[in-house]
Amino acid sequence: MRDTLRQFRSFDRPIQLLQINQAGINLGFYMLMPYLAQHLSTGAGLAAWTIGLVLGLRNLSQQGMFLIGGTLADRLGYKPMIMLGCALRTVGFALFGLTTSLPLLIVAAVVTGLAGALFNPAARACLACEAGERKVAAFAVFNVFYQGGILLGPLVGIALLNAGFTTVCLAAAAIFAVLTVLQGLCLPARRGPAGEHPPVLTDWRRAFGDRAFVSFAAAMIASYALSFQMYLALPLEVQRLGGGETGVMALYAISALLGIAGQVRVTAWCSARWSRGQAISRGLALMGVAFLPPAVMAHLHLPVGWALVPLVACTLLLTMGTLIAFPFEMATIADMAGDRLIGTYYGLYNLLSGIGILAGNLLAGALVDVARSSGLAAVPWLLLAGAGLASAAAVMRLDRRNRFRESGQVAVTT
Repeated sequence: MRDTLRQFRSFDRPIQLLQINQAGINLGFYMLMPYLAQHLSTGAGLAAWTIGLVLGLRNLSQQGMFLIGGTLADRLGYKPMIMLGCALRTVGFALFGLTTSLPLLIVAAVVTGLAGALFNPAARACLACEAGERKVAAFAVFNVFYQGGILLGPLVGIALLNAGFTTVCLAAAAIFAVLTVLQGLCLPARRGPAGEHPPVLTDWRRAFGDRAFVSFAAAMIASYALSFQMYLALPLEVQRLGGGETGVMALYAISALLGIAGQVRVTAWCSARWSRGQAISRGLALMGVAFLPPAVMAHLHLPVGWALVPLVACTLLLTMGTLIAFPFEMATIADMAGDRLIGTYYGLYNLLSGIGILAGNLLAGALVDVARSSGLAAVPWLLLAGAGLASAAAVMRLDRRNRFRESGQVAVTT
């Protein structure tokens, strides 16, 4: 943690605020979202299909609007979009706690999702611009704060549940309200280079037509499908093995603590030895290898404690692979975008990543069902491993063909 604090203090105040902002965003989000489905069922009395509708609309309104949010950030400025996103999430989270009406809950879901689509690409674009040549280091510290919010959010939320779900919602809304004010007071009014903007469709054609960028985004899609298995395949396997909710929470805690403790050191080590392309491809390869321990142990009948060991190993390797790749990945996107369309490129990248998560979840879920019914328990894990290794090979190929427009290795001091 000493290295992280030293890095954090080395940045200017706007970058520090953006990093703290991300911790606050995740704190508020994870205070509420893990417990929302249960509230909608028991507190609001909704049927299962309507709960799925509300949660699905939240995700769709965020993933589907990322490109628009990024484009607005480029044209109107990063600061207004970050503030508007936090303000909208204040409204959405407050609505979740103050109403049980289905129409208003749908409004809350859509507003909450739209908020993420506005502030997510804007915050990353602003961080990349403010950090300049220190993008990799800035995103490394950013991920530490990101993981910190994920770790603390559910703990704060479950503590506040004793006072009722409305209290949880209003507390989360208050966090976003404070963040909105902080952005207004402290963030510089930063946007892409001044000048007349071409039509929006021209910008989108440039982003979609950037073969190097689209190839990179396509190669990275598998990484997001793999990362999301922390919320799908791994919890399902923990439950099947009898680990219960405690086992699932333990995996989340292991992942978050490793990210908080190791991100800055891992990034510094990689920056001193590898190019961005090498770091990203090796991180992806490690994410693929992470699914081999569950595959190897899938057909062994072990006691619950020992049966969970391969899942812990998978979590550790999957998290480590993400720590290696993430800062270099974010910096590469910004450099590919140039000065004017950073928000647009982040928005398109997030949109494509969301498609990858959806497709990966559908495929992984179907494979788990088939594997259990057919007795081929190792198949889902082997296919996930293959996806990670194929993604690593694709990125390595792009790197060898010099498709990453970067100025060389970026040193990260510790």
